[in-house]
This record gives sequence, C-alpha cells and structure tokens, in this order.
Amino acid sequence: MAKLSPRTTLLIMGLACGASVGAALLAQHKFGMEPCPWCILQRMIFMLLTVLCLLAAAVPPTLLRRALSALMLPLSLSGIAAALWQHFVAAKSASCNLTLADKIITFLGADTRWPEIFEVRASCADAAASVLGVPFEFWSLALFALVGIALLYSAVTPDRRA
Repeated sequence: MAKLSPRTTLLIMGLACGASVGAALLAQHKFGMEPCPWCILQRMIFMLLTVLCLLAAAVPPTLLRRALSALMLPLSLSGIAAALWQHFVAAKSASCNLTLADKIITFLGADTRWPEIFEVRASCADAAASVLGVPFEFWSLALFALVGIALLYSAVTPDRRA
C-alpha cells in the first residue's frame, strides 16, 4: 500500500478542516445548532488551519513545508484544548461570558464583522449537542487530533517529489 505524501496529507487535512467549518455552518443555519464562544473559537482555529494547510500543500517540497507543518502543530493542540474545555468545563456552566474564548472573539472583532459566521448565539450549556450520540465537540477534537498527527507526519517526512 502506497503511503500518502506530506503534500497530499496536508491537502486532505486542509479540505477536511474547511469541510468541518461548512458542516458547522450548516448545522447552525439549517438545523438550529447555535454556537457558543468555544464553538466559535474552534471554528476560527479550523479556518486558520484550512488556509495554512492548503498553503503548506501548495509550496514546493522544501524545508518551508516542513517548517509550516511544525508551526501549525500548536494550532491543532489549541483546538484539542478548546474542545476538551468546552466539554468538561464550559458545558457545565450557565454562562460563557468573559471566558478566554469570548475574549478572543471580542478582541478580534470577528463577531461584529461577520456575525453570520462568528456571532456567539448560545451559552455553552445550551449549545451542547450530539451527532450520532457523540458530543459535537468530540467530533471537533477528533479532527484536531487527526490534523495534529498529519502535521507531525508532514513536519518529519521529506517529500520525495519535486
């Protein structure tokens, strides 16, 4: 079985991250799953990972691609941390106001510039939802973990093709 090149792996992960944001927006706008601050923060991380993974896949197979992959690892780890925090801490509280996620969103101003994508519309407890019996944030966590593994693979594996 042929293994995937780092470039292909980055392309797949970039597309998967973008698709996850699309799925979150579909869940929000078509199925009424309103996002909390931690949902929005994870959405922002996925959007950043989408752009950076696709950029890293587009650059020639050099040290730059490996460096970009290594530099993105903290993003996937922060996504894992956000998903865990959402599930184990934030979902048990009545309000998410003034949490780290809320402060980041407010600081960036994304919620006022693009409210249909980044506006917080629910508390963390109210936003708790499951898909196929699995909490939404665990799906997010799984993708962040897969992206992290792919980034690690891309960072340590030289691409053989020019």
